[in-house]
Amino acid sequence: MLALTSSTRTAYHRWPASLKLALVSGGVFLLYLIESPVLLLAAVVGVALAYLVVGWRFLVEGVRFLRPLWVFVAIVLVWHLIAGDPVTGVAVALRLVAAVGLANLVTMTTRLDDLTDLVLWLLSPLERLGIRTAPIGYAMALVVRFTPVLLGKAGTLIESWRARSARRPGWQLVMPITVTAIDDAEQVAEALRARGGFDTQP
Repeated sequence: MLALTSSTRTAYHRWPASLKLALVSGGVFLLYLIESPVLLLAAVVGVALAYLVVGWRFLVEGVRFLRPLWVFVAIVLVWHLIAGDPVTGVAVALRLVAAVGLANLVTMTTRLDDLTDLVLWLLSPLERLGIRTAPIGYAMALVVRFTPVLLGKAGTLIESWRARSARRPGWQLVMPITVTAIDDAEQVAEALRARGGFDTQP
């Protein structure tokens, strides 16, 4: 499994996870109040500078983690262009880049255990209602860890397809990627069961 935490040590790593999550939540809220593409572009530049103050290497690493985002940005832009509203498309795309960039910065500079503990603490009031929150924390951790793994395997399948066929990869890869995801899920389930799994007692 892979972790999204950056190996480059920064001052952000020393900030409490709760503070970073609060800042990101506030930042994303403000982004959705802004409609001007110019102001949203300034927000994207500000997020980029937050990476750059650490160094070029950290900025490049952050952009690399954001590679899957560009597909969605392209879809948003094309959709709004077809709809005849390119200005809104640019605003939505910039807002998306800024928001995900902020969230990515937190993920890169916060240990997964700290994020999980914070989420469990935020969900702790639900335990009074009889809702077990531990599985939610584990689910969050598994999603964060396995998303880049699954994306990497999907990329490998796409490259293998391109090496063997002149046609563009399409729906033919849906089944192999699905089988890969199910296989990984079964392996994780076996590992959890081998370690005792979750306590099924109320």
